[in-house]
Amino acid sequence: MKASKIAYKPVGLVLGAVSGMVAGAAFKQTWKMLGHDEDAPDATDEERSWHEVLLAATLQGAIFAAVKASVDRAGATATRRLTGTWPG
Repeated sequence: MKASKIAYKPVGLVLGAVSGMVAGAAFKQTWKMLGHDEDAPDATDEERSWHEVLLAATLQGAIFAAVKASVDRAGATATRRLTGTWPG
């Protein structure tokens, strides 16, 4: 394993945690903007419809994936600018 890849591990972990928090906040705001309740439904929420539960899950997954990919890519790009090597 390359030294740059090992050195990037802690950075990647921090970026992963940050992207999770950003994605959670973005999903919460998006869910509210769509006119739904403040909290998204859980899969076991008996009072919510299948449609609403699946919509929330799909939206949450899409937002999480997009934010995570953006943050990971930005971190890798910044690492290459600083070190001259791609951390992958």
